[in-house]
Amino acid sequence: MICDFTGKVFAVTGAAQGIGAAIARLLAQSGATVAALDIDAAGLEPLVAEGMTAHPADLGSRAGAQAAIASVLDRHGRLDGLVTAAGGVRGQTGRPLEEITEDDWRVIFAANVDAAMWCAQAAAPALKRQGGRIVTIASGAGLRPSLTGIQAYTSAKHALVGLTRQLALELGPHGVTVNSVAPGFVLSNPTTGRQWEALGPEGQRALLAGIHTRRLGTAEDIAHAAVFLASDQAAWITGQVLPVDGGRAWPKRGSGTNRLGAAWWSRCARAARCCPQAGPAASAAPWR
Repeated sequence: MICDFTGKVFAVTGAAQGIGAAIARLLAQSGATVAALDIDAAGLEPLVAEGMTAHPADLGSRAGAQAAIASVLDRHGRLDGLVTAAGGVRGQTGRPLEEITEDDWRVIFAANVDAAMWCAQAAAPALKRQGGRIVTIASGAGLRPSLTGIQAYTSAKHALVGLTRQLALELGPHGVTVNSVAPGFVLSNPTTGRQWEALGPEGQRALLAGIHTRRLGTAEDIAHAAVFLASDQAAWITGQVLPVDGGRAWPKRGSGTNRLGAAWWSRCARAARCCPQAGPAASAAPWR
């Protein structure tokens, strides 16, 4: 199956690194004109060198998202699809509920939910004109509790799944499909690499033992799923959440029958505490 995006314009958020960058590149390789959006302007420069247009903005604010999408429309004259890959844990680590501040809570929602909402709102009029695609990048943390231990992160990803489904209902009559990809553990940037190393050999073996395919994901694995959902071949798929996690069967907490189970849970907790997600431009957290 070949997904051909020739003549179509796609906006990709969180495009400066990791999953967002992989999606932007795969869309461009498939013929799309790609507008790359991210708060990290410097991180967008390699994509510009590859022929994409850069639209740096703080997408967590309604005004910032509107201005960014307006700049895409001004530059390209149309918009056929939106992929929202911006998000992450914004430098936070798991802490007890009693220690969470209002800012801790809201900054993660702004990155993961608000950005998707305001970009979709800004893009909707253009997408409605000829039909189109919206693909959100959620997480396994949007389907179950997150091993990050970050209350706001799993709440935000659950909210993003809900937003995806609601927009699918609203925009479907206008020929706009809205779907989500929920990644598993993906080595997509230096921070995820450090978290993997922090597990240690035994924790790494335990993690891989809980994945049917016995390997970690890559940003390209997620990109292929997202690009399929953005394609003409997915025209009758909407309101769906596609887990892309290699098959998930984590060891049960405290299982006496699984020698690696206890090591898995304790290593995950330690790694989540010692290796926070990198900086404000980070686009995906690995602990799903």
